[in-house]
Amino acid sequence: MAKVILKKGLHKRVRSGHPWVYRTEIDRMEEGINPGDIVEVYDSSMNFIGKGYINQRSMITVRMLTYNKDEEIDYEFFYKRIKQAWEYRKRIMDVESCRVVFAEADFLPALIVDKFGDYLVVQTLALGIDKYKDIIVEILDEIIKPAGIYERNDVKVRELEGLDQQKGYLKGNFDTVFTFRENGLLFYVDIENGQKTGYFLDQKENRAAIRPYVKDAKVLDCFCHTGSFTVHAAHYGAREIIAVDISKEALELAQKNLSLNNLDTKCEFVEANAFDYLRELHDNKEVFDVVILDPPAFTKSRESIEGAVRGYKEINLRAMKILKPGGFLITCSCSQHMYPELFKEVILDASKDAKKRVRLVEYRTQSKDHPILLQSEETYYLKCFILQIF
Repeated sequence: MAKVILKKGLHKRVRSGHPWVYRTEIDRMEEGINPGDIVEVYDSSMNFIGKGYINQRSMITVRMLTYNKDEEIDYEFFYKRIKQAWEYRKRIMDVESCRVVFAEADFLPALIVDKFGDYLVVQTLALGIDKYKDIIVEILDEIIKPAGIYERNDVKVRELEGLDQQKGYLKGNFDTVFTFRENGLLFYVDIENGQKTGYFLDQKENRAAIRPYVKDAKVLDCFCHTGSFTVHAAHYGAREIIAVDISKEALELAQKNLSLNNLDTKCEFVEANAFDYLRELHDNKEVFDVVILDPPAFTKSRESIEGAVRGYKEINLRAMKILKPGGFLITCSCSQHMYPELFKEVILDASKDAKKRVRLVEYRTQSKDHPILLQSEETYYLKCFILQIF
């Protein structure tokens, strides 16, 4: 097996368990290595570190698969890893809807598998894992026995790996818009054209956690998308809800999801820019018992973090100003580069400008089917603060 040798002193992060080897960390590699090949990684003293797949055109040049020199990367390897991932989910949560494989955190870099009812959605986001796609689909079919499997590889990151964007059926031929259950509630999912794999499963437990805060409350749900928090709030007894999103199509699906669950809570759906709408509510002296902020990622790189900080501060400041004393702010960030301490600082800064005091009630992260690998900060991206505002 071909060898990749790291530069002197640049092996500690990888040896400690981080699954990525960057191009800038490599001193040399043996000739004849093809993109997607399995390689052995060594430190500068030729001590074995592990094995992974390589792509010389990617800044993340090697993605580690194992630290056991005797472990072969074959059908049995993938079967064992996928089986372990599935058994973990079955042990810790309801698997009616869940993430089955969370890439690096399940020791299968760049592989995403989501389950919606009887169907699976698969993403193979790097060349090395894409080479094993057929094997992975075969194993998923054997272990989970889904009614169908769909591929959502229509993502730009594949182009950086030299792969085409594509989507389509991997098993079966079925309607790609269907319903599934989350926390006992029904939701439509569009696995062909919806965002990511069709639905954001990482907030599953956080949506269930809002139960005690929304009962009999007037709730504002900003960036409501297809209404996942809205439906949960209605189910948990909210008195009144205003759900806001800039996408007309998302709001239409949110309304359908509310109707799907036969919820007759008074709910107004507003097509608007949430930043502008929050300002308008304050100008009109509107007040709420609960405000939910679950925006899309404001930054996907360290270079744009400054603008993201301004955005998060603005929406949190505006939300605090329209909450009744003692009201609850449920505020989230899915931006990986918005680290927890930085997000807390942003919230504190917003509270100072809003002249509010803030009490932390709960701090939450992504659902347990999106486990965090402590050696890889990239797997820790979702923050959810439940705060009481005075």
